[in-house]
Amino acid sequence: MSPATLALIEKLEALPAERLAEVEDFVDFIREREQDRRLTRAAQQASAPSFAAVWSNPEDDVYNSV
Repeated sequence: MSPATLALIEKLEALPAERLAEVEDFVDFIREREQDRRLTRAAQQASAPSFAAVWSNPEDDVYNSV
């Protein structure tokens, strides 16, 4: 384990049980947020080719310089 991981474990072991529940909730929140971000990025990448045809056309070239 990395030194940072070991330091974090030591800090967690020093917390009272009710605080550990808060930490666990926070970790779950961070993981869910990261999963949401990954899904958003995947959706953006998947839709990019579809939007490229709409965004890249001669009629809209005038907006490229705005």
